[in-house]
Parts: sequence; structure tokens; C-alpha cells
Amino acid sequence: MYLGIMNFFATGDEKNGYTLKAPSYILLIALIVAILLLVFLNKKETKKIRTKQLVFASVAMALAVVTSFIKFVNLPFGGSATLFSMFFICLIGYLYGTKIGLLAGIAYGFLQLIIGPSIYHPIQLLLDYPVAFGALGLAGIFSKSKYGLVKGYILGVFGRYIAHVISGYVFFSDYTPVGQTPLIYTLGYNATYLLPEAIVTIIILLIPAFTNGLKEVKRMANEQM
Repeated sequence: MYLGIMNFFATGDEKNGYTLKAPSYILLIALIVAILLLVFLNKKETKKIRTKQLVFASVAMALAVVTSFIKFVNLPFGGSATLFSMFFICLIGYLYGTKIGLLAGIAYGFLQLIIGPSIYHPIQLLLDYPVAFGALGLAGIFSKSKYGLVKGYILGVFGRYIAHVISGYVFFSDYTPVGQTPLIYTLGYNATYLLPEAIVTIIILLIPAFTNGLKEVKRMANEQM
């Protein structure tokens, strides 16, 4: 049954990786739309505020997609340091809290799966896409605290890092160089591309003018129309 499901949605094998088929793209697009509608149909807010949330979240996701194509580090077994793409997903959590941040992160994870799939196992797919990118939405935990975006960004990136480390340790340990342990290798491998982008982003977030500008963006994103 497992192989039958995989053959319906993808072609390939666990050794060489899977390539998505048309039903997979249809399902992923439907999931993204459904997740965004969950944001839009939040009954706790007025219709105008829900619409504004959807617009701001969609724009941030679009910016994350665009900047994800600008890569400064692109590792051979997956993973890249981009032009602040993680920041835009964390920003959604900072603007609207953890729930919307997580939903937007999961939707973005499915978008990344459509754009550049790297699939070897269904659990690996979940860890490296909706779980890893969804973790960026944890930034919303600190949405109301001082230096909330900085603290939230660090937490979100760390959550993504843990998801990739687990995936790497469980599914890609065969790629570990001779003389290294799989856990140490995957810890270092994923830090290689996540840490540089995180450090540069945090430095920028600590610039007062940039921080004040983001506070104004947050005010605009939440004000009544």
C-alpha cells in the first residue's frame, strides 16, 4: 500500500529520490489554499482585519519565495543560505502571533516543496518542508515582547535547524564522511547554511532604524481599517 501511494504521487525510489507527479502538485496547491483560508476565516477578527492578515501574510510569503532564489551558499545534499528568506516567514509570526505564523510557515514549506523538491521518504518530506519551515512561525511566541522579532527569529531558525538535523540523522546518515559520526556531521552540515544567514539577519534586525520601521509595519498590519 505504501508503494502504491508513493507511485501515485511520485516516481523514483528511496535511494535516488522521488520526482513529484501531477496529483502531488494539485494536492499541494490545494493544501496551500486551505491553509491560507484558515488564516482568512479566523472568526475572532472582523472581515477587514482578516483580509489584511491574508494580504500581509501572502506578500511576506511571496517575498520569502523570491529571496529564496538568491542563494549565497548552496550545498550539494540540500540546504542553502539565502537573501533573508527565513526572515519574511518569521515576520508573519511577529505580526500576527504563533498560530498564523505556524500556518503561514507550513504553507510556505509546501511552496518550497513545489519549487525544489528533494524527497526520499514521506517522513523526510514532512520534516524538511512543512515541519522545518512551519517552525519559523514559532517567532510569534515573542510577538509582544521587547526585541520580539529578534528572539522569535532565533527560535524559529533553531526550530527549523532541529527538524533538518533529525531528517539528516535518520535519512541521510549514509552520506557521513569516513571518520565522522552521523549526528556530528548533520549538526555541522545544517549549521553551515542556516547559521550564516541567521547571523547576518540578526545583525540587521538590531539596527535601530530597521527595528523602528518594522514596528511601524506591525502597527499598519494590525490597525483597524
